[in-house]
Amino acid sequence: MSQVPAATRALRVLRFLAGQPDPVALDRIMRAVDLPRSTTYHLLHAMIDEGFVVHLPEEHRFGLGPAAFELGSGYARQEPLQRIARRPLADLVDRTRQSAHLAILHGREVLYVVEERAPGRPPLVTDVGVRLPAHLTASGRAILALLPSSQVRALYSGPGDFVDRHGSGPRTLSALRRVLTDTRQRGHAVEDGEITPGLASVAVAVLDHNRHPVAAVAVTYPADPGGSGPAALVEAVAVTAAHLTRRIGGQPHRE
Repeated sequence: MSQVPAATRALRVLRFLAGQPDPVALDRIMRAVDLPRSTTYHLLHAMIDEGFVVHLPEEHRFGLGPAAFELGSGYARQEPLQRIARRPLADLVDRTRQSAHLAILHGREVLYVVEERAPGRPPLVTDVGVRLPAHLTASGRAILALLPSSQVRALYSGPGDFVDRHGSGPRTLSALRRVLTDTRQRGHAVEDGEITPGLASVAVAVLDHNRHPVAAVAVTYPADPGGSGPAALVEAVAVTAAHLTRRIGGQPHRE
């Protein structure tokens, strides 16, 4: 039991509101956080006074206020995920002897924000700050596979959205959907030679408390068509992604 129940209740309200696509009515909030109507009402108005919640009287709904946005901006400025990820990625490199990286989705591209190079491995194009087509990378596919289908459709609305690098990879929305379906069923994403010929990658998404994919952990390794598959790499990447999911208070994906 929390020693600061009012603070716990306020945080539960904020977390619920943050997970909604639109402002919501008082009754929905009180049911979601399991509080009496009067308690929820007074709590919301205290949060309105501090700028964390706004009331839309015409709609009889409540949503996040500017102070909540400031919290999110501060989170982004401090780059906590990148800071948290560096040591686990270094450990992943030690275990697999392959280069590892963390990427986030930015439009139709993935942006690489952390990279740990394995000694003696070939240089990669996935350096920090590099952007690559999300539909061609294992990191991008791991994230896209867990987004709503409507969001994927909005990102890839025409043939010009499918950038080509080496003549392979999905060229249409239906082809991409098949790739993403396979990714969800496996629980991890793969890419083989679509970014750099001769190199392959496996990736697993990192999820927030709403099970939304906020990043992906990946390992890149020399492709071996005659091999039995990177099962050990997949397991190591999945363990690291699950660790980061827990560290940011996230929830594992469920079908």
